[in-house]
Amino acid sequence: MQTPEPVKVEAVIREVSQKAILPRFRRLERHDISEKNPGDLVTTADREAERLLSAALSKLLPGSKVVGEEAAAANARVLKAFGGEPPVWVVDPVDGTQNFVDGIPCFAVIVALVQANETMAGWIYDPINDAMISARRGEGAWEADRRLAPTRPGKVPDMAGSLGTRMRRRLETMVESGTPGVPKLVKRYKCVGREYMDLARGTLDFCNYGGKLKPWDHAAGVLIHAETGGYSARVETGLSYRADRHARPGNLLLAPSETAWREINRILPR
Repeated sequence: MQTPEPVKVEAVIREVSQKAILPRFRRLERHDISEKNPGDLVTTADREAERLLSAALSKLLPGSKVVGEEAAAANARVLKAFGGEPPVWVVDPVDGTQNFVDGIPCFAVIVALVQANETMAGWIYDPINDAMISARRGEGAWEADRRLAPTRPGKVPDMAGSLGTRMRRRLETMVESGTPGVPKLVKRYKCVGREYMDLARGTLDFCNYGGKLKPWDHAAGVLIHAETGGYSARVETGLSYRADRHARPGNLLLAPSETAWREINRILPR
């Protein structure tokens, strides 16, 4: 499959961000915010950005399909696009919607291109800082004209990571009790896109995500992380992440290497 020129995809993402997302940041009215499910917010920025991205990306690659987070929330049949012959754009128009609603400048736009359930390219964009990280399979991960190949700590206790609340609290208890080999710097951004960006830069060394591993959250980031030399797998099976396995709950662990993955997986509380 010939993927569109990355710069054209980047231009689409930036244009949509300028048109549909940034003008609404810290300017949302009450009627701009609703719930898809209890506690799961969606805004007019999410919906308008997804509409514009879907239209523009489809034009870049005629015959392709789009799986957007909001479209899938409205009609789960959209997810049947995976596994078919046409390539599939996977779109998270505003990742970190709760942060966006709260006026916290930590959110992202995530786009992936999937063919036969294999992620071929991915883009993650931070509109606040106009920062874009992208990757095409086998071609490395890039931020502007810099190829990302971070130098990461060799020892787990020296690593910084991102964990969910329950696991993070248990890890803090282990640190307080003096358990050896435990990483001490652990946080959560409430925006997986921005976490994947920092994984690629080396600001974060590992991340663990649980529950349903939705493709708009993870398809692009897993590829970008792999293209920097990182290693990831589902904890339960040891298998690589695939966009079509979104309905299977579990844990996805990302680490600097397979050796580090095994060490971190052994330490993390369940």
